[in-house]
Amino acid sequence: MEVGSPVSVVRSRSVVLDSGIGPADIVIEGNKIVAIHSEGTAAPQHWNQQILDVGDLVVMPGVVDTHVHVNEPGRTDWEGYWTATRAAAAGGITTLIDMPLNSNPPTTTLENLQLKLHAARDKCFVDTGFWGGVVPGNQFALRPMIEVGIPGFKCFLIHSGVDEFPHVTEADLRTSLAQLQGTGRVLMFHAEKELAHVKPPLNEPREYATFLATRPDEMEVEAIQTVIKLCLQYRVHCHIVHLSTAEALPLIKEARKAGALLTVETTPHYLMLAAEGIPNGGTLYKCCPPIRTKSNQEQLWAALKAGEIDMVVSDHSPCTAELKLLESGNFLKAWGGISSLQFSLPLFWTSARQRGFTIQDIVNLMCKSTARLCGMEKRKGSLVTGKDADIVIWDPNKDFEVTETIIHHKNKLTPYLGRKLQGEVFATIVRGKIVYMQGQFSHKSFGECILTNITQ
Repeated sequence: MEVGSPVSVVRSRSVVLDSGIGPADIVIEGNKIVAIHSEGTAAPQHWNQQILDVGDLVVMPGVVDTHVHVNEPGRTDWEGYWTATRAAAAGGITTLIDMPLNSNPPTTTLENLQLKLHAARDKCFVDTGFWGGVVPGNQFALRPMIEVGIPGFKCFLIHSGVDEFPHVTEADLRTSLAQLQGTGRVLMFHAEKELAHVKPPLNEPREYATFLATRPDEMEVEAIQTVIKLCLQYRVHCHIVHLSTAEALPLIKEARKAGALLTVETTPHYLMLAAEGIPNGGTLYKCCPPIRTKSNQEQLWAALKAGEIDMVVSDHSPCTAELKLLESGNFLKAWGGISSLQFSLPLFWTSARQRGFTIQDIVNLMCKSTARLCGMEKRKGSLVTGKDADIVIWDPNKDFEVTETIIHHKNKLTPYLGRKLQGEVFATIVRGKIVYMQGQFSHKSFGECILTNITQ
């Protein structure tokens, strides 16, 4: 079958359904899954069916990545919809949700959302949704964005890195949370707080330890304490993005016992990379919150296993080579962000399988939970009759090396260059059409810009 073709049936001996993994035919009409024939009962044959039989390759719901910085409009030298969504398709992601920054203008008003929708039109290879942003003074802009289908909002409790998206105070949060009460929307927090007593020595800017000392665990813990307090008070769904410190896990556990509507995500870089392995001047590894110690990482894995962390997302945050200051290697001045959109599935699988995680766990952590977070669980996240025919076909045992030639996001900067990973994507199907297969992309971008209308 050709890339760009519609598919009538996807057949495999390893289809990941809610009931388990086994042989099945996934029958597709238009954009939707209309039937699933499992237990060896093949789909009825029709003369014009386009059957994609992939043998033993794993057929799984497409990944839903709810944390991606596409940066368009305004910073298209960093990334853009055409390149980001191609990278997503090559990585088995069928839906991504774009963060309200680092595009310029940010998605903090309905007018700015319209500019973003215009920028994304006809450029998306996968389905693309949008988060709004909470900044000081925009509380009355939130309801108009909700009315057109924005599933939630993101805010920062510390400088965001870009001046046009300022961080909020507790007073700002209270006015915004009052607007969100009863809407069913989520407020997401970059949970770090400036602490006056944190004054580390800054005389060795090329050493990772110098940067790490500027963002101690305590900054995350303090911020998460504030989030929990407000979450319990306002009864609004709150979400911690990119949790990096295990020190906050007991707080989160207690908050949930107290009834907090609180969810938490982490990322492949916190699960695969550790401070001890970051070389001097290795600014490709800089992100905020920072990559912490190996012992901290193992606690994050344990929390994932115990269900205390709800999901794994890429937090794809690209920039140009100039902003990474690769020559000087100055961790204190380099842009903080890691590009991994295309590789989040194999990155997670490479480490997770060694710790006893299953492919079903991947579906729960990277498809179902994320679809729920962005209000798309009725359409996305599992192979179920009536849902969108969003499918990734991949080989969990196939090794490959991350090289610049296979990277499809705009700037080829990533700390994973040269790394061997397990889990190569064979094909990605978005709403019944093959958008990527064996290194080839469809000539047309089939992805839709999606605004969800969540029922309360």
